Amino acid sequence: MDKKKILVAMSGGVDSSVAAGLLKEAGHEVAGATMRTWASDTCIDRNTKACCGLTGVEDAREVAERLAIPYWVFNFEKEFKKHVVDYFASEYQKGRTPNPCVACNEHIKFRLFLRRARSLGYDFIATGHYAEVRYDPGRASYFVGEGRDAGKDQSYVLFPLEQDVLAHLLLPVGGYTKAEIRAKAKSLGLPVWDKDDSQEICFIPSNDYGAFLRREYLDGVRPGIIRTPEGRVLGRHQGYFHYTRGQRRGLGVAHTERLYVIETNPETNEVVVGRKADILNRGCRVGRVNWFLRPAEGRARVFVKIRSQHRKAPATIHLVEEASVRVVFDEPQEAVTPGQGAVFYEGSPAGEPRAGGRALGGGWIDAVE
Repeated sequence: MDKKKILVAMSGGVDSSVAAGLLKEAGHEVAGATMRTWASDTCIDRNTKACCGLTGVEDAREVAERLAIPYWVFNFEKEFKKHVVDYFASEYQKGRTPNPCVACNEHIKFRLFLRRARSLGYDFIATGHYAEVRYDPGRASYFVGEGRDAGKDQSYVLFPLEQDVLAHLLLPVGGYTKAEIRAKAKSLGLPVWDKDDSQEICFIPSNDYGAFLRREYLDGVRPGIIRTPEGRVLGRHQGYFHYTRGQRRGLGVAHTERLYVIETNPETNEVVVGRKADILNRGCRVGRVNWFLRPAEGRARVFVKIRSQHRKAPATIHLVEEASVRVVFDEPQEAVTPGQGAVFYEGSPAGEPRAGGRALGGGWIDAVE
């Protein structure tokens, strides 16, 4: 590649640190920046596995010093609260299950970060995501490809990225495995080479999102009933937002069969539970679809991923409108959940998932069938 001016989003973790190191080794003009979010002041415990706040800043600054690159901290607290935290609470209040990481990627980590990078004179941004940005000359369109390490692939969480962002985005670690990235970090002398990966929701380090929602947003929600689809009352809940579709543990009710959450209903303040068969779905409606490579016809055979750890499932998609799709799975899928993302992947000619395949686009699940 020609020499570029690149600003790397550095969380303080090993992946983004190596991304900066790889780009500098390649001869680019590199700088780093950490995004200060609404969560920053709650993340002071160095043992937390959340990628947030003070610990991340300290580690990222140390890596930047080791690499001898400029470094900034951007205050995005106001934007983060609006687009991520408020959205997170609003979705639970509606009885949906949000994905705050995807919302952060859509509004903060890429779009807002690119705008700030341009104001500083940088033409490109880079992150430590395990995915690849590619270009289809026939379609004249950028798209997201799966990372080489199938176990770490993060193409699912990048589905909202627009063409202007993809055209100015580099993902240097997408062609490596996690083990190779840690080895590279060690060879570069980076102090985070053995740092644990982040796991919790970054603005809820305790991972107790129910307590967070009650404290910050939903204090007025009253206890309600837990019932079967037939109306049999099995117990009471202390807030419907403590539950999500497909949940099996922590229901607090006794029954002869294993029970799962079928739905949460804010209007009636009820949690409905049932058998596993009750959470299997053959289809769903997906809205606000962002296309990388839109199918030429009104229907297409694809593989669909409905959660970040979900195994891609074969399905037929029917284009309802430009940004709306009906998905029909070949086999019923467990806990298709409104509020989560659905990402469409290209399959092989033999009809099998393709390793390192192309994401065609993705959107938000609005309803299940």
